[in-house]
Amino acid sequence: MLNVIFTRMENQAVKTIQGNQTAARFSHILQKDAFLVFRSLCKLSMKPLADGPPDPKSHELRSKVVSLQLLLSVLQGAGPVFRTHEMFVNAIKQYLCVALSKNGVSSVPEVFELSLAIFLTLLSHFKVHLKMQIEVFFREIFLTILETTSSSFEHKWMVIQTLTRICADAQCVVDIYVNYDCDLNAANIYERLVNDLSKIAQGRSGQELGMTPLQELSLRKKGLECLVSILKCMVEWSRDMYINPNLQANLGQERPAEGDSADGKLQEHLSSRRDSVSSMDSTVSSGVQQSQPDHPEQYEVIKQQKEIIEHGIELFNKKPKRGLQYLQEQGMLGTSPEDIAQFLQQEERLDTTQVGEFLGENVKFNKEAMYCYVDRLDFCGKDFVSALRAFLEGFRLPGEAQKIDRLMEKFAARYLECNQGQTLFASADTAYVLAYSIIMLTTDLHSPQVKNKMTKEQYIKMNRGINDSKDLPMEYLSSIYDEIAGKKIAMKESKEYSITPKSSKPNVANEKQRRLLYNMEMEQMAKTAKALMEAVSHAQAPFFSATHLEHVRPMFKLAWTPLLAAFSVGLQDCDDQDVASLCLEGIRCAIRIACIFNMQLERDAYIQALARFTLLTASSSITEMKQKNIDTIKTLIMVAHTDGNYLGNSWHEILRCISQLELAQLIGTGVKTRYISGLIRQMAHIQESVGETSSQSVVVAVDRIFTGSTKLDGNAIVDFVRWLCAVSMDELASAHQPRMFSLQKIVEISYYNMNRIRLQWSRIWQVIGDHFNKVGCNPNEDVAIFAVDSLRQLSMKFLEKGELANFRFQKDFLRPFEHIMKKNRSPTIRDMVIRCVAQMVNSQAANIRSGWKNIFSVFHQAASDHDENIVDLAFQTTGHIVMNTFQQHFAAAIDSFQDAVKCLSEFVCNAAFPDTSMEAIRLIRHCAKYVSDRPQALREYTSDDMNVAPGDRVWVRGWFPILFELSCIINRCKLDVRTRGLTVMFEIMKSYGHTFEKHWWHDLFRIIFRIFDNMKLPEQQTEKTEWMTTTCNHALYAICDVFTQFYEPLSEVLLADIFAQLQWCVKQDNEQLARSGTNCLENLVILNGEKFSSEVWDVTCACMLDIFQTTSPHAYDTLDVEVDSQSQSSFERTLSERGHSQMSTARVSDHRLFAGLLIKCVVQLELIQTIDNIVFYPATSKREDAENMAAAQRDALEQAEETEADQGMYRHLSSQHLFKLLDCLLESHRFAKDFNSNNEQRTALWRAGFKGKSKPNLLKQETSNTTVHMLYGKVSGQVCSEALAYFISLTSESHREAWTSLLLLLLTRTLRMPDDKFKPHASCYYHHLCEMMQFDLIPELRAALRRFFLRIGSVFHIAAPELEPSVIQGLLLICSLASIWSFS
Repeated sequence: MLNVIFTRMENQAVKTIQGNQTAARFSHILQKDAFLVFRSLCKLSMKPLADGPPDPKSHELRSKVVSLQLLLSVLQGAGPVFRTHEMFVNAIKQYLCVALSKNGVSSVPEVFELSLAIFLTLLSHFKVHLKMQIEVFFREIFLTILETTSSSFEHKWMVIQTLTRICADAQCVVDIYVNYDCDLNAANIYERLVNDLSKIAQGRSGQELGMTPLQELSLRKKGLECLVSILKCMVEWSRDMYINPNLQANLGQERPAEGDSADGKLQEHLSSRRDSVSSMDSTVSSGVQQSQPDHPEQYEVIKQQKEIIEHGIELFNKKPKRGLQYLQEQGMLGTSPEDIAQFLQQEERLDTTQVGEFLGENVKFNKEAMYCYVDRLDFCGKDFVSALRAFLEGFRLPGEAQKIDRLMEKFAARYLECNQGQTLFASADTAYVLAYSIIMLTTDLHSPQVKNKMTKEQYIKMNRGINDSKDLPMEYLSSIYDEIAGKKIAMKESKEYSITPKSSKPNVANEKQRRLLYNMEMEQMAKTAKALMEAVSHAQAPFFSATHLEHVRPMFKLAWTPLLAAFSVGLQDCDDQDVASLCLEGIRCAIRIACIFNMQLERDAYIQALARFTLLTASSSITEMKQKNIDTIKTLIMVAHTDGNYLGNSWHEILRCISQLELAQLIGTGVKTRYISGLIRQMAHIQESVGETSSQSVVVAVDRIFTGSTKLDGNAIVDFVRWLCAVSMDELASAHQPRMFSLQKIVEISYYNMNRIRLQWSRIWQVIGDHFNKVGCNPNEDVAIFAVDSLRQLSMKFLEKGELANFRFQKDFLRPFEHIMKKNRSPTIRDMVIRCVAQMVNSQAANIRSGWKNIFSVFHQAASDHDENIVDLAFQTTGHIVMNTFQQHFAAAIDSFQDAVKCLSEFVCNAAFPDTSMEAIRLIRHCAKYVSDRPQALREYTSDDMNVAPGDRVWVRGWFPILFELSCIINRCKLDVRTRGLTVMFEIMKSYGHTFEKHWWHDLFRIIFRIFDNMKLPEQQTEKTEWMTTTCNHALYAICDVFTQFYEPLSEVLLADIFAQLQWCVKQDNEQLARSGTNCLENLVILNGEKFSSEVWDVTCACMLDIFQTTSPHAYDTLDVEVDSQSQSSFERTLSERGHSQMSTARVSDHRLFAGLLIKCVVQLELIQTIDNIVFYPATSKREDAENMAAAQRDALEQAEETEADQGMYRHLSSQHLFKLLDCLLESHRFAKDFNSNNEQRTALWRAGFKGKSKPNLLKQETSNTTVHMLYGKVSGQVCSEALAYFISLTSESHREAWTSLLLLLLTRTLRMPDDKFKPHASCYYHHLCEMMQFDLIPELRAALRRFFLRIGSVFHIAAPELEPSVIQGLLLICSLASIWSFS
């Protein structure tokens, strides 16, 4: 009947509203009737029941039940008018919600259950209007019943049944979080709900509630069911953000990397979010929620602010100053006293005792805050006791009298300020004393500790004379006494506050006491709830309907810890199958949420918990594997299969479990028992329970993880591979028997994923390749062999795909071969690597591009090996590549051409195999032919040479590597090999140098000059000497040959460098190298001198001058000083006093010094001869000396023309150049004369140990024909006169003999002069020539003297008439006899 009335009301209301949009308060009488009926039912449901146990047949109970049933029916059948009309909404707030606050704590199960049903209907249909009422119902009834330990099982059960329905609605769950937990003025309903359900799910305080084990288990299941429902709601809410890898069409689809925000994803779905979520009320339509935009960021900011405030309140309730400071630092509270006072007055969650203590402090700031606090109170029109009650409601009076005194003093002043028209109190002092007396009266009358209570007369007497020495009216004081006696001043009780209220746990002796206590609590709960409902009955608060997907992130972040605790305890403590299933389902949902929103910490925590309960990981306590553990394993596998795209680092735990599962299967089937050791032996205890883990379904599920890796996105597959490699390393870490399960899986997934795009595959292989690097160097050869063979198979398959130009995928892929070859010293493994690479070359050469670098690097490592088989196999393959593969695919191998030459160079430098070395040099020579024949291919190849000019690419990619490696061979190898290398290097230069650019030559000679680098020469003296005598000597001549052959391009860029190198050679303490240096200088100038410009001659002459100066043996002077500083006897005495070792050291040092001086002397002679040969060509001076001697012997002088000026470089040298050379010769000549004339110095040197049968001398240097040619043939007679005077002064016969040829040359040249030139020379020489007659001269010289004197007679006209030949012969005979006589 009632439903008919409300239906008619709805229909009539719709018609009336359509006809008249401006309807009255009630548009129809039926609406008013419906309102009155609804209000009556609410009031009827609030009628109290009789005391004592409820009687089901009593009128009161039956009427209450009927009224609640009718109200439920009305609400369930309510139409849009009833749901939206203001009058009906207000009726629900003012009457129904108040009635529910009373009946919602009823001890009658039927009433309580109906109240819960009504609340569910309100939450479903009217929540947008009842935000504050819903909060009160949750906070004061639902959650309080769940939290209190004295509530009955029946009440908890019905509440949790209701919560099950609420938690199953995703819209409702999200709305609760958004509207309450994200509201600064509301309680944290969602957070408290999750925490309470978690405690129930963990079975806490079950014994204290007096429940049976069965009841406790049922309640735990319901709690878990609610928690799982909440998680399912979150999964459902965010399902549009989830990508199932098994439904992806494209292999390797990308997703944001870990840590990337999911904000803004699938925005097109947000408008239809509510349509896609199952809701208890799909017909809710209200402008309130539809008009509000949904911004998760704003709600998160509010939630953060709320958390800050709550933490500050917690701190305040412990220490007020600290709490206020924290809130001020966070910007949530001002610093002025007014701000503090407002905060203390408005925040109801503050501990009233701490508020009172803070306000009563005798600190300036505290007193200012207290004054502001009191000044905010309005006492206008209130009587004194009422004002005092209002004042003391906000805090608890402190216990210290001085603090109370300050508070009462300010209260009295404020009361009189608000009531200035009163005439009762003469001053504020009266109000102050009276307030204090009222406080004392309250304590006296209502404190159980006071036995003797104060009477009214005593109270009146106590207050006499307080009104400016007068009494207050007796009737007034009497009324105050009566009022206080009837109702004490209610000061708020202090309570320990926490954001999640803690349930008190009083000790209940028996069931009767527990029920009594519960009834008392329920009564107090009803009073509180009713008061709160009435307080908010007229309040308006907007209710937002959530739509955004992102709300789930903060919701889960808030709840994941209690959820994890509930599921972990359930799996650990309870063996019930339903509990385990709920826990596993909850964990799976939690992992899904954490994965979707990239919450790494939360995801890892749940995965670790799941892995721990599989009993497979090393940290698990291995006892007996139960069905729940088997289910956990299956759940873990399912998570890996469905959420693989999001697991990130959590793959580690999953793959560890899979690895241990495989081991458990081996143990369970009795296979490979050798794996059981240590911890693994403990796993043998689970053999009986492990049968199911070996079932076909589990094995197939595990395989699906690996075969399904192709469906993982680009980031997920990298994480998967990385952690699979980590697990593989753990498996291989066993020294006794490593396992290769994960290694096999790595090979499998490499096959599966090889068809991914190159960008993804390169990232995958970066991880796998590094793993193969380590595994290939495993000390266990079986493991290393498996790794190398797997690499071979993968490489063959990968190379089949080929590679485009300028890519580097093959290089990255084949790098493990290179690493293994470098790090693994096992001959077996190294041989296998070489064979694998050789097989790749033989079968896939046409497809190899960037991989050539790795191949040559492997062979480079093998080239230095001492195993003949390894070296031979590697060299055979290298030779095949150079001779055949390069012939066919040279363009593809250009990038690795340098590596090929370097590899051949390493073969050459392996001293253990000389035949291989020589053959490798031949191959290098063959490589030069490729460069010469195919320069265009090198020019067109770009790759890394983008900054190199096309014309220089031939040099950079071709010639330079060949010549550089040949120079390395020369510097590293033994004599025969380096000689061959040197020969080949200069052959290449001579054969192909015509194609070289000028700047190429400069780079090339920088390489060549490394041969002469002091820092690179052998350290041992013998090896260094051999090096200089052979290699440096050979190289020096070859350099000059190349320079002569390519003089035009080289002269501009390298002449100075070559001269510098020749100077270096001349300066070395090696006679052979020094001689070679001067000889090369001579050849260089003679062969190219005709092409020299004046500037080049300047450089050449400067070079010669520098060599003269640096090789002059001036150390003779130093030695002379050292020897002359002591007498010979003291010198010998000093030597005898030296120790043996010192003497030997000194001798070695002296020998080295003398050897160096000898070399310098040799160089000086060679330089003099070099200048002679350069200026006049070789053998000119010798030929002239022979001719002069022959002429003297014939006693005839041929008047030949002087032709020497036309010989050699003489005609190309300017006067300046000639004089520069003359300076050199003159300096050398004079130094030699001075030394030869110093007999004491020579004697001292000889005695000091200078080698030789006679005293040291520089006669050859002094008497060199070159000196005479240059000095006596081209300069003034004064110099010649000095030379003759020097000859006459000589005392040594051998010394004079050395000068014979010079004197003969001097006289011959002078005789050939015309008379006009001969005359002045003869005048200078005459006296000296006469003095020479006293010496025993050779016949040739005497013949020359004779001709000279005869010429003097004719030129100066002093000769007698020409005599007969017979007379002349007689005179000559007489002269000869005279000479013999004088000599004897």
